[in-house]
Amino acid sequence: MKRILVTGGTGYIGSHTVVELIRAGYEAVIADNLSNSEISVLEGIEKITGVKPAFECIDLCDPSALDHLLTRHGGIVAAIHFAAYKAVGESVSQPLKYYRNNLTSLINLLEWMSRHSILHLVFSSSCTVYGQPEKLPVTEQAPVLPATSPYGNTKQICEAIIRDTAAASESIKSIALRYFNPIGAHASALIGELPVGIPNNLVPFITQTAIGIREQLSVFGNDYNTPDGSCIRDYIHVVDLAKAHVAAVERLIGGKNKKNFEVFNLGTGRGVSVLELIRTFEKISGVKLNYKIAGRREGDTEQVWADTSFANRELGWKAQSTLEETLLSAWKWEQYCRTTGNRK
Repeated sequence: MKRILVTGGTGYIGSHTVVELIRAGYEAVIADNLSNSEISVLEGIEKITGVKPAFECIDLCDPSALDHLLTRHGGIVAAIHFAAYKAVGESVSQPLKYYRNNLTSLINLLEWMSRHSILHLVFSSSCTVYGQPEKLPVTEQAPVLPATSPYGNTKQICEAIIRDTAAASESIKSIALRYFNPIGAHASALIGELPVGIPNNLVPFITQTAIGIREQLSVFGNDYNTPDGSCIRDYIHVVDLAKAHVAAVERLIGGKNKKNFEVFNLGTGRGVSVLELIRTFEKISGVKLNYKIAGRREGDTEQVWADTSFANRELGWKAQSTLEETLLSAWKWEQYCRTTGNRK
């Protein structure tokens, strides 16, 4: 059984990816400092898969802790790197926090991967590297424009670090997966997005408002150059996203990659506005949301959605879930959290 290191593996996307790795026959080793996740996520993974993955509570900014982990868990053939701070708004107000954590953790990982002869890396990147694209939908050939937030800039810098590292070593192979907007939860409602404190992402704020945890939802801007004035994003089900990571791992370890560093867009190929998302949620849940129009939020991009044809063709992967199915899974997860008290 091939062993995969998953950094940030108890987080939102990481936990769903661990489930899909196990289902595909891999053994997952999770490294996470639990700064934005709960240890109880391991129980959810075990209930879904019947397997409790190995877990190490470490901070990747500590190189010695990472070295000890890789020594204890020999035979790792690839790493999937999720561990990073990810809130756009927070990155604007606390840029040094983001640069220190997101860059240092990656550099440490690359250094110790090399020392432990781990030659394959899948990197959790973001469509924020495109800034506000000049043409839509966005292809992988679109120019990487100046980032609109420190968070987005860390993703651009991290990609450059990986690209340069791969160029300097013919043996290192890597794939950067540029996510658009992951939402939803596992169909079992045993794992999902569990933000610490006030959510930074839209859908958890919607579901928490619907269930009564939050009094009101803010829509940041209704004066953008879009059909209804609100921002447009490409919302992808987190399980579809997780399956793409398995496809990327298999591409690397199977030697199917065509370059030492490859990038793929992961989305649905459809743009959905914030107000459209709210209306769809109200329809599937039967709950009328209390929301208000607020001013624009610094760091937000007006509209972006993916051209996924390259990922569909090369990875043999395609997003399958509808927006309605995805939002319903998020709502079921929120209701599960309410009944179990599973909130940090």
